[in-house]
Amino acid sequence: MYTSTFIFAKGDDDDEFHRLDAAIADAAKSIPGYLGEESWENPATGLISNVYYWDSLEALQALMQLPSHLEAKARQDKWLNGYQVVVAQVLRAYGDGKVPHPTAGI
Repeated sequence: MYTSTFIFAKGDDDDEFHRLDAAIADAAKSIPGYLGEESWENPATGLISNVYYWDSLEALQALMQLPSHLEAKARQDKWLNGYQVVVAQVLRAYGDGKVPHPTAGI
């Protein structure tokens, strides 16, 4: 399993930003190998983190090749005040089973 975490500082978003964001999210869910996602916001810093879970690196790379993703990446400076992407391989995940999560069963 792999994760791709997109951490960003919001800038001036508009309807076009929200349209592209929704298109990317919908397309991600249709890619074979998509396992789920989470979003977090840190009120102290204002940073937002979107974590996507994938069953393979190829599935993650399929997202990166989407025209909507490439467009958003090329135009990010219009809407964001900075970003960081972290791609990681999940080696282990555990919990008490009370919280549904894409990593359950690893």
